[in-house]
Amino acid sequence: MAVEWERLGQPVFDRVVEALVHRLYDATAAVEVVNGRGGDGGIDIKVTSGARLRIFQLKYYCDGFAASSFKGRQKSIKSSFERAMAHSPYEWVLVVPCTVSPPERSFVQGLAAGRDVRVRIMDRAELDDRLAAHRDLTAHFTRDQLREAARDFNQERALLLGGTRDLGERIAALGARADTLDPHWAVDFSRRGDAVVHMLRAKHPRAHEVSPISIHLAGREGGLDAALSSAVTRSLGFGVAEEVVLPPEAVESLTISGPDWLAGRLTDVAVAWEPAGPAPGAGTVAEVVFLNEEREVTASYAGRLGGLGAGSIGRSVEVDLCGGRLRLLLPYEGAAMQMVFSGDLAGADPAEALKLLGLYRRVLAGGAFAVRTEGRTAASGYLSPGQDAAVVAQVEQLRLYAQDMEVLQRHCEQYFPLPEEISAAERVTVRAARLVIEGHCVALPFARTLTITLSGEDGPDLRSLLGGEPRSIRVVTGEYPVTVAGRGLDIGPVIVFHPRVTAEDGHAALAALDAGRAAGHRVVLRPADGEHYRICRRSGDDRPLAPVPLGLDGYPEPR
Repeated sequence: MAVEWERLGQPVFDRVVEALVHRLYDATAAVEVVNGRGGDGGIDIKVTSGARLRIFQLKYYCDGFAASSFKGRQKSIKSSFERAMAHSPYEWVLVVPCTVSPPERSFVQGLAAGRDVRVRIMDRAELDDRLAAHRDLTAHFTRDQLREAARDFNQERALLLGGTRDLGERIAALGARADTLDPHWAVDFSRRGDAVVHMLRAKHPRAHEVSPISIHLAGREGGLDAALSSAVTRSLGFGVAEEVVLPPEAVESLTISGPDWLAGRLTDVAVAWEPAGPAPGAGTVAEVVFLNEEREVTASYAGRLGGLGAGSIGRSVEVDLCGGRLRLLLPYEGAAMQMVFSGDLAGADPAEALKLLGLYRRVLAGGAFAVRTEGRTAASGYLSPGQDAAVVAQVEQLRLYAQDMEVLQRHCEQYFPLPEEISAAERVTVRAARLVIEGHCVALPFARTLTITLSGEDGPDLRSLLGGEPRSIRVVTGEYPVTVAGRGLDIGPVIVFHPRVTAEDGHAALAALDAGRAAGHRVVLRPADGEHYRICRRSGDDRPLAPVPLGLDGYPEPR
C-alpha cells in the first residue's frame, strides 16, 4: 500500500521524511533532525558527511506552490533557502508531498543562481520510489490507512492492530490450522529473524510406526574435511551429543520420505543437527578409577557424567571431572577403544590444576581403568602408555609449577588462580621460595653479590676479609618478599649466607680504615669460586648448609 500523502498532515509527513533520511544516510553520514520546523536557520534536517553539509527543507504543500495561486508559499521557500545559505551547504533539498510542475521546478532551481550550492527537489514521485525500497517504513506509516480498511472488512486482527495480543491469537489459530495437516504428526514453528523454523512433533507414541518419516542425506564427494568427518562419525557413529553443521558444499541432497505434505528432495542446503536436550545420564555422579595388575584402585577422580550415547558404530561415555572432560568411544566390535582427554588450566587455582594434571598424567601412564556410576561400571578398558616423552616431561614440569605455587600460596595465605604466563625469573623464584618454606637451603639464583656499608669500627676479622682472605657471612632478615605475577608474597624471616666470600677492592677500604675515614664506605662481597649466596629459614650455628638442586628443566643449577 502506498502512502496517501494528502491524508497525513504535516506532523506525520515530517516523521516519514525524517525516518527516510535516516535510512538513506545513517550508514555514511551523521543525520540530525532540528527541533522545530524552520526554527534553526532554515534547517529541518541536516546531513553531515565529512566537510560536506546537506540541508533538507520540508514543506507540506500537497497541492503545490505555483506563483499564480501560492505566492506566499514561494516566499516561504525562498526565505528558508536564504537562511540555510548562512550555513554554506553543499546541497539544499526541498521536500514536498506533491508532484512538482515545470514552473515550480524552475523556480526552485533558480534559487541557486550565483551561488555555489546544488539545489534539488524531492517530490512525491521520489518519495514513493525511495519508500518502495524500505517497505517496513511504508508499512509502519500506513497502519492508520490499513486500520480504516480493516474496520471496513472486519479484519482488525489480521493486521495485528491489537498488538501482541492479536499476534498471540493469530499464531495460536495458525498452529491449530497446522495441526490438521496430518493425523499423526504436528508441526510446531517459530521465527528467528527472517527464518521460519519448523519442528516436527509426534501426536501419539506410535506416530513413527503408523506414519514413518525417514531422512536420507547424500554427501558430496570430497565435501567433508578431516575435522567435519570426525564430527559426523562421533555424532552418528557413537551418539556423542554435539552440534554438527554440514555446509551446502558438503551436501549433495536431502531427501525426506513420509506424508505428501512433508516429503521432498532438497538440494543446495546446509544441514545441521544438535542435541534435543541433555544427553542420557548427564549430571549423574561418576568417578574414573585407575587399577593395578591386581585390579586394585591406585587413583580415583570424582566427577559427573557428561552423557551416555549410542550410534551405528558403537557407544560413547563422557565424564566431566577436575575441570576437564574424558570422552570414550567404544566400538561394538573389532576396533580399539578411543579416548580423548581435554582440559584447560585457565582460571584454575593450584589445587584444581594439580587434580587436572594428575588425571592427565594417569592417562599418559596407561594401564587399566574404569568409569563407575551408580554402583555399576559404565566403561572400562586398558590404555597404552603415552609414547611422547616430551609431553610427559612437560606435564611433570607443569605439576611441579602447580605444586610450588600451592605451597607458596598456602604459606602466605594468599590464594589466586595460576598465572597463565610468568617470566623465567619468576618461575625460578617460585621454585626457590617453595624449597625454603619446606626447610631446605637453596643457592639464591639472582644473588651473586652483597654490598655492605662500613660503620668505621675496626677489627681483625674485618681486616682479614678486606685483605683478601675468604670469610663466612650471615645476614638474618625479618622478612623476605618475592613478587609473582604482580603480587608481593612474604615468606617470612630467612638467613642469607655463604661460607666463603671475598671483598672487591678491599685495599681501598683498608686504606679508609687506616685514615679513619671508613664510616659510610661501601664494600661489595662476592662468594668465592663464582658461587651464589645461599638462603634458608634455619637459625643457629654457622655450619655450612649444602643447597638442594632446583630441578627445573632448561635452567642451569646455581652453585
